[in-house]
Amino acid sequence: SDEEWSFAAPYLTLMDEQARQRKYEIRLMFNALRWMARAGAPWRLLPNDFPPWEAVYQQTQRWLQAGCFEAMVHDLRSVLRVAQERQGQPSAVILDGRTLQSTCESGPRAGYDGYKRKKGSKVHMAVDTLGHLLAVHVTPANEQERAQVGELAQQVQTVMGDTVKVAFADQGYTGQDSAQAAQAQGIDLHVVKLPEAKKGFVLLPRRWVVERSFGWLNRFRRLARDYERLPETLAGLHFVVFTILMLANMAPAQSS
Repeated sequence: SDEEWSFAAPYLTLMDEQARQRKYEIRLMFNALRWMARAGAPWRLLPNDFPPWEAVYQQTQRWLQAGCFEAMVHDLRSVLRVAQERQGQPSAVILDGRTLQSTCESGPRAGYDGYKRKKGSKVHMAVDTLGHLLAVHVTPANEQERAQVGELAQQVQTVMGDTVKVAFADQGYTGQDSAQAAQAQGIDLHVVKLPEAKKGFVLLPRRWVVERSFGWLNRFRRLARDYERLPETLAGLHFVVFTILMLANMAPAQSS
């Protein structure tokens, strides 16, 4: 919409006034990227209504390398949190990971997740208590969650400016090493465990938030599997998707 574009345009305009005139409108480039993320189609199958796929791909890589979507998600997060009468910067996060099935493109760096019985890449994420993305780290699927706590905690504190004090996680993050890695960044790691007598589906405190975020991501077919050759591109597309989701929620939040 026009409201969404008015917010996104300053983040995506990387050229100065002396630069050569663009051949394709940058808004069309962004809409093509949004379509690709939602439909999950290869770059070469972009509809003719959009600019050529080569131009869209090259512009997307420029945006990802410049960190445009990370900056946009960071500011949108503050807007949405304040709209819900919360502090602009969160003090608590939730950690978790999900395994994406590998494809021909990502196969050489794939690992085997014995628990999920799936070969592919594991996406480790940190979200705030509203489910908004803070940090992403991509590893082969055979890497354990507890070994990535230090990397995620460092990314979170870098983005948030050391405002985060507590992190919630599932039983895959148990162990002294993971607790010490979080504590080194000034974060207390709390492991939310399943009840001993469990029957059927159990909604666990705090942990359900990140599971809901995974559900949001599953609506975008480009992230249903690992279609990317580079882990940096896969991580960047997670910020692209959250940009799309949060832009859609911005207008109702501002009106309220």
